[in-house]
Amino acid sequence: MSIIWTIIIGLIAGLLARAIKPGNDAMGWIMTIVLGIAGALVGGFIASAIGMNADGGFIGLAFSVIGAIILLFIYELIMSKR
Repeated sequence: MSIIWTIIIGLIAGLLARAIKPGNDAMGWIMTIVLGIAGALVGGFIASAIGMNADGGFIGLAFSVIGAIILLFIYELIMSKR
């Protein structure tokens, strides 16, 4: 059941990150979920680096979205060079 929750939270975090960050980020549902899950990993790393606990709830979702936005900027840099 935790894999299903990971996918759902990843989708929510990915969608929020794509809605907050301006620009055209053309990607499908699968890449949005992967973006959200990877953003949660980056956000968890950032939270632990500053000494916060982001193990769920609103704080966890907020750090997931922040991590996903960071990854979107990196994705945009890589894709603009092509």
